[in-house]
Amino acid sequence: MSTLDEVAASQPPGRSVAAAEESRIVLTDKLSILVRVDLDDARAQVSTKGHVTVHSIHALYVVVKRANALRKGLNLELDMRAAYVDPDALQQLRDCSKTRHLPAIIDPLQEDCTFSILPPLQPAAATALHKTALQKLAA
Repeated sequence: MSTLDEVAASQPPGRSVAAAEESRIVLTDKLSILVRVDLDDARAQVSTKGHVTVHSIHALYVVVKRANALRKGLNLELDMRAAYVDPDALQQLRDCSKTRHLPAIIDPLQEDCTFSILPPLQPAAATALHKTALQKLAA
């Protein structure tokens, strides 16, 4: 689980932290989810890349539910820093984090699900990059 300082330190000389942040954003509509689990320390991180929408978020919920079921008291973290997240989708995630429950359609039993969110670092930059990428693909 890297920090922004670690990312910046790994960049070639002269490359800015902003460039490092931009390089982590995947400019695709395809959703990519990676789960890292440390059961000894009761920690899990769900890292997301790509475009998270109110429709694709259901796939993320399913992964979060599965990760949460691995162990009681798991410290679960959603890393959205490398994703383009629609504002409505991010609000849904924040609401779930506050209530500690996933949507009933995903988890009918409404098991307790506690997670923190690492939101996109620069939503405006991600939006601009995403629009530029879509324009290039359309051309």
